[in-house]
Amino acid sequence: MLYTLLLVFLLFSVFPKPTLSENLKPPEHDMFNGSLYAMCRMKPNTQLGSEMPRVYGHVLFKQTGPEQNLQVMFKLHGLPVNPTKPRAIHIHQYGDMSEGCTSTGGHYNPERVNHPLHPGDFGNFIPHNGKIRRAITCGATLYGGNSVIGRAVVIHEKEDDMGQGGDAGSLLHGNAGARLACCVIGISSFKPWNKSRS
Repeated sequence: MLYTLLLVFLLFSVFPKPTLSENLKPPEHDMFNGSLYAMCRMKPNTQLGSEMPRVYGHVLFKQTGPEQNLQVMFKLHGLPVNPTKPRAIHIHQYGDMSEGCTSTGGHYNPERVNHPLHPGDFGNFIPHNGKIRRAITCGATLYGGNSVIGRAVVIHEKEDDMGQGGDAGSLLHGNAGARLACCVIGISSFKPWNKSRS
């Protein structure tokens, strides 16, 4: 018994417990020179009516550390050329597409704050020639307990009212309407990000 306790003590002395900051970092952080990459491939909502647009494309993510802003790049197509109305895009709670985009749940809101202060409230995007091509930074993260890895990105039918609609729905989801398409965020290599930048 004494020998076992001594062995455990020696192991903890030689191999110290990782610090909190180290626990926040997936192994890919060190593989890719201190950056973490993720992506999701957008697919049309299987629950959509035939009159709704079919949106495809991908959303790319890059973050250079737990304390840095998350960079997000949108490359989407399939929206109507006319009219070019704004479309809301958000991160939703569940990476579950078993019932189309309906099963992705509500907005991802780990801090339980009102919309539009959720970390994945990306805002509104105006398509050009039926496409969205845009890069932003946001308050979401790929690190730690609030990581958006495994969550869903959803593009909506309507414009987000940014919490100014004066009703309960506005403070929950911005009254952005039907879910046109969605995808699940997963860890990726640096290649998709670099390819999209070229």
